[in-house]
Amino acid sequence: MSNTEEQYPSNFIRSIIEKDVADGKNSGQVITRFPPEPNGYLHIGHAKAICLSFGMAEEFNGTTNLRFDDTNPLKESVEFINAIKRDIEWLGFKWKEERYASDYFEQLYQFAEQLIKGGKAYVESLSSDELREYRGTLTRPGKDSPYRSRTIDENLDLFRRMRAGEFADGEHILRLKIDMSSPNINMRDPAIYRIRHIEHHQTGNEWCIYPMYDYTHCVSDSLEGITHSLCDLSFEDHRPLYDWVLDELAMNCHPQQIEFSRLNLQFTVMSKRKVRQLVEENMVDGWDDPRLPTLSGLRRRGYTAASIRDFCRRIGVTKSDNNVELALLQSCIREELDSSAPRVMGVLNPVKVVIENFPEDESVSLELPNHPKDETMGARTMNFTRELYIDREDFREEANRKYKRLVLGDEVRLRYGFVIKAEQVIKDDAGEIVEILASYDPDTLGKNPEGRKVRGVIHWVSATEGLPAEIRVYEPLFTVDFPDADERDYHELINDESLTVHQGFVEPGLKLASSEDKFQFEREGYFCLDSKDSTSEALVFNRVVGLRDTWAKMVQSGNT
Repeated sequence: MSNTEEQYPSNFIRSIIEKDVADGKNSGQVITRFPPEPNGYLHIGHAKAICLSFGMAEEFNGTTNLRFDDTNPLKESVEFINAIKRDIEWLGFKWKEERYASDYFEQLYQFAEQLIKGGKAYVESLSSDELREYRGTLTRPGKDSPYRSRTIDENLDLFRRMRAGEFADGEHILRLKIDMSSPNINMRDPAIYRIRHIEHHQTGNEWCIYPMYDYTHCVSDSLEGITHSLCDLSFEDHRPLYDWVLDELAMNCHPQQIEFSRLNLQFTVMSKRKVRQLVEENMVDGWDDPRLPTLSGLRRRGYTAASIRDFCRRIGVTKSDNNVELALLQSCIREELDSSAPRVMGVLNPVKVVIENFPEDESVSLELPNHPKDETMGARTMNFTRELYIDREDFREEANRKYKRLVLGDEVRLRYGFVIKAEQVIKDDAGEIVEILASYDPDTLGKNPEGRKVRGVIHWVSATEGLPAEIRVYEPLFTVDFPDADERDYHELINDESLTVHQGFVEPGLKLASSEDKFQFEREGYFCLDSKDSTSEALVFNRVVGLRDTWAKMVQSGNT
């Protein structure tokens, strides 16, 4: 990565860091971290945080640590760890050190004993229902637990026995002793340890008590010498607790926590819990389903790392609501592919055309430019044959002059080929057109005879040489703008037409394509091979994005 100024233009976080460096704070160092919980795959909201944390450190010649917040082994796995690392590297970033919160379990435990000895923490034995009652609400203060007055010796003894595995899950927790009447509910004696008898993917069965995030986060930041701890706005109310813990422990390093708005993307759920539900309920094809906002899904869909970084740069960094239209993300990849993707022809919904006056078992070799605006991308050859496929939507038996495609009894040009005329249709017993019989004018290759007008130009693929392919066209997974904010069950908001599968045909040259290649299927959109399902014997293409934003217009018109 380079040229971070272009990745993130001026914003309030850059201004803070810039001033800190100029003032010599932290000896002029900038050390950030990205602390994902390995309980799922990263999504595009995480990409915003990744670009910011890594980008700011890079701009000021600093470093970034990747630290896995692995304090809840119930939901975590090595699969998620590997996926997170793979996604960050794909985005183009490198971390200085790979850390785990579990690396600090012993230090975190010793710090917890220090808080107990200082009268700042106690072992709580209320039930979960009682805890909720004692905690109060946003409008009603909490009240002290009857166990808050336990002596230091009692608390130490119980905490050590918790570690030794003497108690069942949920029997006790360790809480900080702060202020049960605080208007900030996060400061009402928050829990910092819980009992969980479960094997940990990094530490095995060494521990049966695990620290909570709010406690682990700030201590880990301090131990790693983080200078600027960048978080989304959901952590703003947690900052007093962050500072309180570090102050009470008198840590040598006290990082500055700075919050920014999280990303809300139109027609998309950004809640990791809901994404996980979609996966576990088999409503999508795994964490890398191309309809999901996960980075793995976007990559499988055909989005590039550069387009994601460009999107993150464009949406900026603020503290205000970051509700972003899907069209902005689509425009980032569309603009990139418009200049870089070779043009090919693919027919999604094929109907056969037989050119009756074209010689059988013969063909005409045509040279087609790979990009109409970039000669350096070269050209390819494709054979024009007697039997072709065109898209079923490109033919009508009757139509007015506004219809610029093939009509029975009228002419159209085949892209880069000849002018043909539809002479007759053959239908099956159900009345479905199975073949269009046509004629061609051999003198019209690459030109229209003077004074002769044709309705338009349509794309085609040779029926004898084209490759059969499954072509998947994706639309948004949800029918409402911001489903995370909708109070209805998110199952009711699913778009039943989010995936349409076509059995089509593509140019023969695409047999050599790889999953990293992107193409513009002329008049259809941008496509790539599906990295998961496509094989050399059975090609599967995913539509990355259409040539224009049609979904938003459909939503506005009520035609979804």
